[in-house]
Amino acid sequence: MRKPKLSKLDVFVSVSKQRSVQILTAVGFLYMLLITFEIPFVFKTGFSTLSQDPLTRPEKHNSQRELQERLPPSRPLKSLLFQEPESEPPAIQGLRRRSQILSTLKFDPETFNPGSKDGSVELHKSAKVAWEVGRKLWEELESGKTLKSLKKTEESSSCPLSVSLTGSHLSNRGSLMELPCGLTLGSHITVVGKPRAAHSEKDPKISMLKEGEVSQFKLELQGLKAVDGEEPPRILHLNPRLKGDWSGKPVIEQNTCYRMQWGSAQRCEGWRSRDDEETVDGQVKCEKWVRDDSVSSKEEPSKADTWWLSRLVGRSKKVTVEWPFPFTVDMLFVLTLSAGLEGFHVSVDGKHVTSFPYRTVSVLCLWFWLVNWRETDDCLCMKGFTLEDATGLTINGDIDVHSVFAGSLPTSHPSFSPQRYLELSSNWQAPSLPDEQVDMFIGILSAGNHFAERMAVRKSWMQHKLVKSSKVVTRFFVALHTRKEVNVELKKEAEFFGDIVIVPYMDSYDLVVLKTVAICEYGAHQLAAKYIMKCDDDTFVQVDAVLSEAKRTPANKSLYIGNINYYHKPLRQGKWAVTYEEWPEEDYPPYANGPGYILSNDISRFIVKEFEKHKLRMFKMEDVSVGMWVEQFNNGTKPVDYIHSLKFCQFGCIENHLTAHYQSPRQMICLWDKLVLTGKPQCCNMR
Repeated sequence: MRKPKLSKLDVFVSVSKQRSVQILTAVGFLYMLLITFEIPFVFKTGFSTLSQDPLTRPEKHNSQRELQERLPPSRPLKSLLFQEPESEPPAIQGLRRRSQILSTLKFDPETFNPGSKDGSVELHKSAKVAWEVGRKLWEELESGKTLKSLKKTEESSSCPLSVSLTGSHLSNRGSLMELPCGLTLGSHITVVGKPRAAHSEKDPKISMLKEGEVSQFKLELQGLKAVDGEEPPRILHLNPRLKGDWSGKPVIEQNTCYRMQWGSAQRCEGWRSRDDEETVDGQVKCEKWVRDDSVSSKEEPSKADTWWLSRLVGRSKKVTVEWPFPFTVDMLFVLTLSAGLEGFHVSVDGKHVTSFPYRTVSVLCLWFWLVNWRETDDCLCMKGFTLEDATGLTINGDIDVHSVFAGSLPTSHPSFSPQRYLELSSNWQAPSLPDEQVDMFIGILSAGNHFAERMAVRKSWMQHKLVKSSKVVTRFFVALHTRKEVNVELKKEAEFFGDIVIVPYMDSYDLVVLKTVAICEYGAHQLAAKYIMKCDDDTFVQVDAVLSEAKRTPANKSLYIGNINYYHKPLRQGKWAVTYEEWPEEDYPPYANGPGYILSNDISRFIVKEFEKHKLRMFKMEDVSVGMWVEQFNNGTKPVDYIHSLKFCQFGCIENHLTAHYQSPRQMICLWDKLVLTGKPQCCNMR
C-alpha cells in the first residue's frame, strides 16, 4: 500500500521535535559534567567559604533599641543610640545614685506671702492654697490612705455602658444623673421633657423686663470629680430661654464655668451662623429659626429686588424651610446631646439646632495669643476640660422631665487606665545619676494624667546616647492632680521609671511657674549641670544639636537661649487681660517662648536663691516670669548673652529644628525614627 505523502508542515514539526530532544540531551549532559567537577572542589576547599548559619528565622529583638542598633551602619551621622557596655566597672557603679521622687525645692508658709508692693498678691494666695492642699494629698499618698479609700470606691462603683433614669427618679436624686466615668467620643444623652408655662420671676433684675415672666431651663454637664471642696466646673451649660431673656426673644445660650469664672457665652438668637464662621465637626454653631421681628432673614429685601435677575440667568430659586423655636410650652420634645470630635452637638426632635466647641486651649489659640498678643472671636482661650471630666448631668428650671438616657459611655476612665499607655519595661527606665557634673539637664513640664505623652518621650528622644550615658539628664516635673486616682498611678510610674519629680502642690495652669523654679533647683543644685533646659512633654528635642548650640557660648558667660520675644505688650482687655496691679509696666521684658529654652547654671542658681529668700517675683505667665528673672540677673549680677533662634519652634515643626512643639505621641515616635534613620531633623504630619 502506498504511503501518503507528508505535507511540508508535518515535515517541519517532525524535524523540530528531533532538534528539541537533541538540545535537551546536550543540556543534561553538560549539567552532569558540571556536577561531577563541583563536588570534588567543595570537598577539597571545605565549607569555610559557605555560611554555616542555620536556615532558621532570625532571633527576636528584645527591644526597639536593639532593632534600631541592627540597622545598616551607613548613616549620614554617627549613631544616636547608646551602646550598653557588657559590664560596668565597680568604680563607676559606686558613683551612681538614684534620684528622689519628691522635689527638694523648699516650700514654707512664708514662701507665698508677697510684699504689699508686689503685684502678684492673688497669684501668691493661689499658690499658698495649692501648696497646702498638695502637701496634704502627698501625705495621704505616702501613708497609703489614698489607695485604701480608692479600693473601697472601686468595689462600690463601676463604669456602665449606659445609664437611664425616669423623671421621678431624677427628681429624687436632686435632678442629678451621675456618669461614673464621664463621656467619650460618640457618647450621647437623650432627654425627653416638656417646658412649663411662663411664671413671674422674683429676681428683680429679671422682673424689670417688659414681659415680667420667665420660662427657661438649663442642662449642665458638671465635673463632679474635677475638684474637691468647691463648686464643680460646668463643662457645658446649655440654657434654652423661651421667655425672660434680656433681648425679649427666645434664645439658646451655652457657656462654661470654672471656679465661678464664666467664659464668653455663645448665644443662638434665631440667625444662622455666618458662612465664614468656624464650624464644629462640619456643623454650624447656630441654626436658624423663625423670629417675630424678621421678614424671613436680613437678606430677604435685597433678594426680592433681584429675583428677576436670577430668573433671567436661569438660576433656580433656592427652597428654604424655616423652623420655629425648637421648644414650646407644654409640648413634648426629645433633645439629644452628642459628643463629637470638636465639640458638643444638640438636636431637638431629630433636627440639628446648635453645636458648641470644646473649651480647650488649642494650638491656633496659643499661637494667636503668643505671637499677636490679642484674642480673636474664634479663639476662646480658657481653662480646658476633657470629655472624661463630665461625670454628672443636672437638669433644672421650668421643665418636666419624662426620662433621661445616656449611652455609649466609656467602660473605664482613660485617666485611670495608664496601663493602656505605659510599657513597664526596663528599656525605658532612666539611667542612674552620676556624681560628676553633667553637661545639660532637661526638665520637662508634664501634667499628672499625661501618661501617653511621657511614654512617647521615653521611647523617642530620651533614647539618645547622650541621655542614656547620663551626660544629659532628663526628668519630668509633675504637680499633684485633682483626682486621687491619677496621683496613685503617677507615684507608681515615678517609682518604676525613675524619671519623674513630683512638685507637691495642686496643679494649676497659673502656677506652672513653680515647676520651672523646681527645674532650676534640680538642675543647678542636685546635678550642678552646666546648662538647664526647660521644655514641655509635647516638645521634641534634638539633644545633641541643642547641647552644641549652648556650647557655642564661652563657658564663663551667662546665657539665655530660645525663641526670644522683644517688646511684647500685655493685654489689658479681654479674658486674658493683665491688670496694672499684676504688671504695671507697658512692655514685657525679653523672654523666650515656653516650649523650649536654655539657662546657664548661674542664672538658675540665682532664681532658686531668690525664691528661697522669698524675694522672687512671680507672674502667672511662666515664660514671661523667666524673662523677668533673667533681666533682673542681667541688671544686677552679671551681663547675660541673649541668643535668639527660630529653630526653637513654638507652633509646630520646621525643617532643621532644634525643638518641635505641639507634637502628639505618634509624631514623637515618627520624629525619632526619622532622626535615627536619616540623621536629619524632619517633620511628621500625622496626629
